[in-house]
Amino acid sequence: MPEGAVERVAVVGTGVIGASWAAYLLARGLDVVATDPALGAEGRLRSYVREAWPALTRMGLSPGADPERIRFVPDLESCVAQADFVQENGPEREDVKRETYRRMDEAARPDAILATSSSGFMPSLFQGVCRHPERVLVGHPFNPPHLIPLVEVVGGAATSEEAVGRAMAFYGSIGKIPIRVRKELLGHVANRLQSALWREAYHLVDIGAVTVAEVDAAIAHGPGLRWALMGPILVSHLSGGAGGMRHLLDHLGPLNEAMWADLGAPRLDDALKKKLIDGVDAEIAPLDFPETVRERDRLLVDLITAKAAAKHLP
Repeated sequence: MPEGAVERVAVVGTGVIGASWAAYLLARGLDVVATDPALGAEGRLRSYVREAWPALTRMGLSPGADPERIRFVPDLESCVAQADFVQENGPEREDVKRETYRRMDEAARPDAILATSSSGFMPSLFQGVCRHPERVLVGHPFNPPHLIPLVEVVGGAATSEEAVGRAMAFYGSIGKIPIRVRKELLGHVANRLQSALWREAYHLVDIGAVTVAEVDAAIAHGPGLRWALMGPILVSHLSGGAGGMRHLLDHLGPLNEAMWADLGAPRLDDALKKKLIDGVDAEIAPLDFPETVRERDRLLVDLITAKAAAKHLP
C-alpha cells in the first residue's frame, strides 16, 4: 500500500456515533475492526450498519464497499494493534478518555493516527498519558456521521503538523469535508455556533415570545434553508447585493450590534427545561417519530447529493 495510505480503521466505541462511523467507513471500501465493552454491542453495531446501508448506497459506494468487511473484537488492544487510523468514540468522561488513550497509545503502531470524535474535549487533555502524543487529535464528526460530511480536525499542544495534515488528507479522501480548527476551544467550532443559536432560541421560549414549534419553524422555513446551501457569512455577503459584505455591514451593522446587546442569557433551570420538553413533545405529538427520522435521512441524502452536483456552491 502507498506510504501513508489508510486501509484499515479501528472504531473504538460503537454507540450511535461509532456505529455511524463504521457504516460510513465500510461504504468507502475500508476494512473496519471495532470494539465496545457494552453487552450486546456487536449485534447493535451490525444492525446499525444494515439499516444505514440503503442510504449509503443511494449516496454512492466506493469500490470494495461491503458491510461484511467489519470485524468485532472484545478488547481494545486487539482492535487498534494493526490499524492505520483509529477513530475513538467513547464516553465524554475525562477519566475514561485518558485511560483509553493510554491503552491505545501502548497498543497501536507508532505511525497510526489516534483521533477522537469528542464533541467537547480538547486533545491536550489526554495527550500527556501517551508516549506518542504527536499523533493524538480531534476528528469531530456531526451526527449522523454516515450522512453529514463535516469533520472538525483539532490538534493539541503536542500534535504534529504532519499528523494534522494526514488526518485532513484521510478525511478528505473518504468524502468528508474537513475543516482545520487552529485553536483548542471548548466544543470546537460548529457546536459553539449551534450553542449560540440554542441560547437565544431557549431565551425566546423562556420569555414567552414564541413557542418551541415556532422557533423551529422560524429556522427550518427561513434562514435554515439558505444555511443548508452555504454558510452564514457567505449568505450575508449575498444579502448585500451588488455591494456585498461591505454594504451589509455598513447598512445592518448598527442593528446587529443592537441585537447582540439585547440577546438573552437563559439558565437551564427546571422551569425552562419543562417549557422546552413540553414544547417539543407537543410539536412531535402528531408525527410518526420513527418515520420522521427516516424522512429526515432521506431528505439529507437528497440535499447532500444535490449539493455535490452543484457547480457554483462552495
